[in-house]
Amino acid sequence: MTAVLTSCSRKANDYLVIWTDTPALASFAEDFNATHKDSKVVIVYKEKAASSLPPSADELQPDIVIASWLMNSTIRRNFASLDFMFKSKLLNRDDFYPQILEYGIIDEKQYLIPLSFNLPMIIYSNSNEYMLQDEHLLTLDRMEEISAAYNAKNKSEAYTAIGYAPGWDKEFLYEASKLQGADYAERGKSFIWNEKALKDTIRRMKDWTTKFNTDSTTEKNFQFRYLFMPKHRQVSTGRCLFASTRSDKFFALDESQNEGLNFRWLASDDKIPIEDDIVCIGLYKKTRHTRKAEIFISWLLNEKTQKHLLERKLTMKLDTSTFGLANGFSSIKATNENIYPVYYRQLLGSLPGEKNLVMPDILPYRWDSIKEKIILPYLEECVTTDSKKEPASLEERIENWNKQFY
Repeated sequence: MTAVLTSCSRKANDYLVIWTDTPALASFAEDFNATHKDSKVVIVYKEKAASSLPPSADELQPDIVIASWLMNSTIRRNFASLDFMFKSKLLNRDDFYPQILEYGIIDEKQYLIPLSFNLPMIIYSNSNEYMLQDEHLLTLDRMEEISAAYNAKNKSEAYTAIGYAPGWDKEFLYEASKLQGADYAERGKSFIWNEKALKDTIRRMKDWTTKFNTDSTTEKNFQFRYLFMPKHRQVSTGRCLFASTRSDKFFALDESQNEGLNFRWLASDDKIPIEDDIVCIGLYKKTRHTRKAEIFISWLLNEKTQKHLLERKLTMKLDTSTFGLANGFSSIKATNENIYPVYYRQLLGSLPGEKNLVMPDILPYRWDSIKEKIILPYLEECVTTDSKKEPASLEERIENWNKQFY
């Protein structure tokens, strides 16, 4: 679906066209147009912006694309280098997290500049804060240990509380596999992975279940009986200790929903894996408005601008169901350190440091579909402890998926 969210009276050839899958850009464009006399932008919303490239002959051609899934061999060929923005001092490399900026480098050229990103997190009730002590990061080992201690049964040996069960959440299994070194990465139109790390993850999750929660059927029955509500309410009931989520979902909750909740970043060896769907900025190689593009990009990737946009969003109650700037943390360090904790008080003292952040490998532009159709079902079936059926292998699932698309 394509929708023009912001427009102006001049002809299409006169304004900067931005394709995006991030609705927040509509508000940014409105503010930019109100403060820039000679440069105007129009936003074209593309739900699948990456797979919409290159544009068809009858489409409004983009000058800039701001979307997720741009960093792969299929899509990145559509962009021109943005090195000139750093050479001309329009942008300063020192303003960015170095590993996040490096993510957009291809053949030693800056083809993409990340705008926003998210992190995996584990939430729990403040009433259980004593169990986590002063830790700001939470490893799988520690999470398993605390969860086991939280488990409780009644006189009939039925569980009245289960700290956490890996099989409750497919996304958690995926994050666990990343922490264990699954190393998913693009190869052609498909992907590769570390088979040993993936098998170790599956074994570890199954051991967690059998050692502390009896079996998968017991976990699922408990979940069906007690945890039928949203995750933030699950931990509030006291029936479970932890729930797995991510920063954009947690910080989009209103005050009444996250009151009494706290969180830890899910990590391994002090490293937090950044979520795969990083929003990046790319300059379309056939743009006719390079000068206008550099004005907009340098305006957007500026701490003062980002502070203003965040203030404007929250004071005017614009897009209140999303988190921060473009529904994530900013790629600019100072924005996160100086501005986010003012509006998201739970981040005070809990912001991860630069050294904690780890980028994902380059992934296929259909990764969201691959993950949903191939990886998550595979992990879910493999960690089930009481199934007699051998799950289909990843190779078999990839072959079946490819038949649908190629």
